[in-house]
Amino acid sequence: MADRRSDRPADDQHPPGFGRVGTRVLELAENVVYAGIALFLVVTALVLLALAGKSTWALLTDFTETPVLELLDVLLLVFIVVELLFAVRTTVEKRELIAEPFLLVGIIASIKEIVVLSVEAASAVGTGGFTDRIVEIGVLGVLVLLLGITSLLLRRKEREPDEGENQPADPETIAR
Repeated sequence: MADRRSDRPADDQHPPGFGRVGTRVLELAENVVYAGIALFLVVTALVLLALAGKSTWALLTDFTETPVLELLDVLLLVFIVVELLFAVRTTVEKRELIAEPFLLVGIIASIKEIVVLSVEAASAVGTGGFTDRIVEIGVLGVLVLLLGITSLLLRRKEREPDEGENQPADPETIAR
């Protein structure tokens, strides 16, 4: 009987009794929570798209930078929400938390703030607030760079084979 258990993969082995039922209940609860999060993200994205339509309409009647900024701000928020939705979907599919979508959300959010701050800085030239906005833009630029490097390193790590894979077990095997 011990041999039969060792032949089965570890994923197929469930704890006996209440542990198995408890695990199933928690899995169901987890799926319900993820479904709720996904539903709220979809509704949020649809509302933001409606706001983008409203901003586009305002852009047709007002040729200033304000509606353009509002439209860009809303569209970048849509990208953030869609990336969060992708992160939820990936988490549900793979049953593990993947860092890369969250890094991408951080990059998009930082770029969004850089765009907004750069327009604000242009209107604040000659005042004390200009320097503060430029410093914020610099910090956010460094943050974008660090998040991008982190994402690149994660992708490289995912492409590398796991330790021990494709490694010969015995050096004498190579000589033969």
